[in-house]
Amino acid sequence: MNVSLAKDLSVYQLVMGVQTPPKPLSLSPATLLSLVRAQIDLLIEQQIAATLWVKLPPEKIWQLELARYQSSTGASSLIYTCQIEESKEEVGTQGHGEAQSKEDTETRREVGSEEASDPNFGGHGDAESSFSASPRLPVTASSSSLYHVPVYLPPDSQLRRENFLMVLSPQFCSLILAHRPLKKRKNQTSGKVTTNKNQPLLIITSVEGRIIQQVLNGIQQALTPESSPIIPADFICPTVPEPALMNQLLAKQLLRQDEINRQIVTVRTTKLHQQNQELHNKEQLKDEYLKNVCQELRIPLTHMKTALSLLNSPNLKPPQRQRYLQMLNTQCDQQNSLITGLLDLVQLERDLEATTLESVRLSDIVPGVVSTYQPVAQEKGIMLAYTVPTELPPVWCVSGGLRQIVINLLHNSIKFTPNGGQVWVRARTQGAHVQLEFRDTGIGITENEIPKIFDRFYRVRTTAAEDQGGAGLGLTIVQQLLLRCGGSISVKSKVNEGSTFTVQLASVSDSAGAIATANE
Repeated sequence: MNVSLAKDLSVYQLVMGVQTPPKPLSLSPATLLSLVRAQIDLLIEQQIAATLWVKLPPEKIWQLELARYQSSTGASSLIYTCQIEESKEEVGTQGHGEAQSKEDTETRREVGSEEASDPNFGGHGDAESSFSASPRLPVTASSSSLYHVPVYLPPDSQLRRENFLMVLSPQFCSLILAHRPLKKRKNQTSGKVTTNKNQPLLIITSVEGRIIQQVLNGIQQALTPESSPIIPADFICPTVPEPALMNQLLAKQLLRQDEINRQIVTVRTTKLHQQNQELHNKEQLKDEYLKNVCQELRIPLTHMKTALSLLNSPNLKPPQRQRYLQMLNTQCDQQNSLITGLLDLVQLERDLEATTLESVRLSDIVPGVVSTYQPVAQEKGIMLAYTVPTELPPVWCVSGGLRQIVINLLHNSIKFTPNGGQVWVRARTQGAHVQLEFRDTGIGITENEIPKIFDRFYRVRTTAAEDQGGAGLGLTIVQQLLLRCGGSISVKSKVNEGSTFTVQLASVSDSAGAIATANE
């Protein structure tokens, strides 16, 4: 059976063209689904063999309703399924899934999609529905005379923005129509006119024979000459259905709407529970963070209070006084370092998302930082050297972030390397990245400590004589900066042999990957 429309057609315009047209209601896709389900329920319960004209979203949940009717009505029903025509040859040769995928992609691009709150609404468990391509049901013919007939529509058909279910039978006729109006807006960047995907659906339901006959006449006038007849010549659309049928239809609509409303409430309740749990987890993290901050601030204060009480001793000797004064000075520095680190971390986390990436060369940053630390290394008798080829490609990093990364890692390498040790900084290309390596012959890190060193306030355990102090925030800041610019850091270390921190930064030649990673 061959059925095609020779000219453009809008069911919505046909309905609105009758005298005293019904008033459209702005409703959700979930309500449209409940109306369709109620209609199918009535047809199945009353065993009404009807001709159906349909254009519904392609998701499985909508097609199951048609399949449910098909399996229940027996021999004499006919379903016309409207679909956008690519080319009849292509539709005939393509696989069902491939043809539908191509049509769906094209229609979604033009019309967009709308989410509903029903967990099954889109057939994917994420409550997605779309005003997209019409269903591409298989054309079948069997001895039972039960058919699905494709109706080919022009590629630019106005029905792209419409979905409907029209029931035609001597006992009962009805129309459920959903229309998404075009609200054009101009894209300021491209100058192209696009449609608003968040426009509400205008839904019309009717059982009036004059309205349904108007739609049917419009379809017949739009048919191509070679199309087969779509209804028997003696078919007369009843003016109004029997009151008993209307009462049953209304009851089923209420039941189906209540069912979907309960599903919506369940989904929303689950979502709210998840959001509350996330907020609770964030509050717990915040409380833990504040607890750690207070504990870290208390430690140097305790040492300072102890030193002050000892300084008040009447029998204090000059060397002891000098030692306690040095303790005060050290703990004040520790306190200042901790407060400064906290402020830096808070400021960094607040501004990081809004910070832009910039192209920077390692050869412009590393030599200057190394020269700044040369006097510190010489004082400890540490050999400090670097190798950064000038031909290395530039890398992406947060504005000012690369210098901070180099300073923190170099500072750690020198701080945890004993007198007479060695520290090297080396850069080289590694695929689409530039690798920056900090290697030292320091005290090293135990294997079980390596996963913890990027945690806030965590400091590597050392002997009392080797206590290096510090806020324990430097590596946390380094990691945050690298995450923002799509970089990474890894550590290899052995106790009493040294550590190697390896930083990977995306080169500017791999800009697309770096920016995509940073924006996730």
